[in-house]
Amino acid sequence: MQRRKWLVEIREGKGYTQEQVAAAANIKRAYYTQIENGVRTPSVPVAQKIAAILHFEWTFFFDDR
Repeated sequence: MQRRKWLVEIREGKGYTQEQVAAAANIKRAYYTQIENGVRTPSVPVAQKIAAILHFEWTFFFDDR
């Protein structure tokens, strides 16, 4: 399990809380936290929603970062 530091940095850089991103993506905050912490990998539709909210390429979730 590897924390997605890049995701935290993007979110914080845009001034969003985990709750705000989760609500905008229509997912639970706990699930979003698991995604940031590297516990879970989002489905493609969820990855696309989060990426659209935070303005980055959704395929980053599936890169070896």
